[in-house]
Amino acid sequence: MESNDHTPRTRQSRHTHPTQDPRQLPGTRSGGSGGPGGRTGATPIPAAPAAPATPATPSALAELVRQTRGPVLVPGGEGYDAERSGFQRAYRHRPDVIVGAECAGDVVAAVRFARAQGLPVAVQATGHGLSAAADGGLLISTRRMAGVRVDAAAGSARAEAGVVWGQVVEAAAPHGLAPLNGSSPGVGVISYTLGGGVGVLARTYGFAADQVRSVDLVTADARQLHVTADSDPELFRALLGGGHGLGVVTAMEFGLVPVARLYGGQLVFGGERIDEALAAYLRWTETVPDELTSSLALIAYPDLPQLPEPLRGRYLAQIRIAYTGSAEEGERLVAPLRAVGPRVSDELREMPYADSHTIHRDPSDPHAYDGDNALLSGLDVEALHRVAVLTGPDAPTMCVLQLNHLGGAMAKRGGPEEVAGSVGHRDARFALRLLSPLPGAEAGDGLGADTGDDRGADDLGADGPGADGPGADGRGADGRGADGRGADGRGSGEAASEGPGAALAAVRALHAEALAAVAPWRIGRSVNFLFGSHGERPDAAEVARSVHDADEHRRLAGLKAHHDPENVFRFHPSEAATADRTPAAVTTARG
Repeated sequence: MESNDHTPRTRQSRHTHPTQDPRQLPGTRSGGSGGPGGRTGATPIPAAPAAPATPATPSALAELVRQTRGPVLVPGGEGYDAERSGFQRAYRHRPDVIVGAECAGDVVAAVRFARAQGLPVAVQATGHGLSAAADGGLLISTRRMAGVRVDAAAGSARAEAGVVWGQVVEAAAPHGLAPLNGSSPGVGVISYTLGGGVGVLARTYGFAADQVRSVDLVTADARQLHVTADSDPELFRALLGGGHGLGVVTAMEFGLVPVARLYGGQLVFGGERIDEALAAYLRWTETVPDELTSSLALIAYPDLPQLPEPLRGRYLAQIRIAYTGSAEEGERLVAPLRAVGPRVSDELREMPYADSHTIHRDPSDPHAYDGDNALLSGLDVEALHRVAVLTGPDAPTMCVLQLNHLGGAMAKRGGPEEVAGSVGHRDARFALRLLSPLPGAEAGDGLGADTGDDRGADDLGADGPGADGPGADGRGADGRGADGRGADGRGSGEAASEGPGAALAAVRALHAEALAAVAPWRIGRSVNFLFGSHGERPDAAEVARSVHDADEHRRLAGLKAHHDPENVFRFHPSEAATADRTPAAVTTARG
């Protein structure tokens, strides 16, 4: 573990002047956070109260500046808007103070300051999974903490809080090693792993959380802990699958796996083959070995000239494949899928693992989106067809469907006798994911940290929605062009013209209807694939409880109450809710 001692240095460009009253800076509110500061969610019974939030005094801010290496920012100051913005643009933090942490010592200083001032704390690296935006309070931005170290002899890597998966893949590749990264190279390592982490190699090697060896944590009382399975097995297990809200993770050490190459890519079928592709894919998942991880995505592309001709106005099924065996065996395994018929494209090939991000081609540009999911014990083709009809080209609003094949190594670890993490519902066979853009929610504060207002332009950009939102040929998950039209050239439903609040309501209604079609198999949710302010839903308590089974849910809630009794880390909608206090579900913002 790196030393966290540091000598504060003086910078010429500070966005909060240590002698200026922050209440006099442009855009700074005169009254602190004014309460819980964010979307609280699930259980209506209040938490143990924190100290009332009060305006930070000039002397307190000056002391915070002195104690930190990174910038300290306030509303109206240079760099404030850029620092608070992440990949998810439907919701943006609007904190009273931002600390751009450069090291663990900055995180300690930020948490200590927040406690002294009665401010709740949110954390953001990339903002891909942001789901509860802070209105007021203190935001710790960890993007500057970008150190990666690979120990090839030990088969491990150490990543600081702001590291993204692309950095780890690049650092490990020269050694013939790979991390258990997700499909997008721009997603942050820490939050992804805290939620479990279903990645490119998941059926072969399990969840990313299963590989963690140690976690460096700053607690709610500003202590630094080096947590391992030996030092604190209960907290260690809780962090790996239920860890949002238990503290600020400043670094993590995890194992790498001996994978230097893959056989993989996409098979893409046109709309005329959708029914056959769905049926063939479900049959095929019953036969493949654990060395093969795959998913199916259904996407309706708009009829726009900037799209490649084979995609324009088409409804496509993309089957994504990552196989760690030989290319020859891979060709044999995919033969039943190719037998479905002619393909729009067939990109299956042998590739270096460093190219694994090309399998999904996730969007790279920030945008506004919302998503829900269901972990399933099984699925039949009639139900999957029903979901496809509901979310396809005739849907009232844009929706991308993705079905991940689970099982394999994901189901083989983490029993109650092991200290192997608290990832929920390991017995799930599939994850059904629904993700939709939110027109009009990108400019300003989008749906807002506290208002759900309708400000903003209808600008979805060229890339599609979501951190792992499926795309093709470099296009985004929704394939939208500048005019934001849907697959048939129309808009994203009448709700889009009524503002982002109406668009969100339409998206939530569609997702609920589609997920109802798989209710007989539904056993829970994956926290990694929950996008949006689910803590505000009428069924928020059910959403929070669905991430883990009842026993694990209660255990995590007890640990949250023990490690953060004042609920300092409260900006997250879906972790360990409890029946007798505000849930840990309302904790640190992911991303």
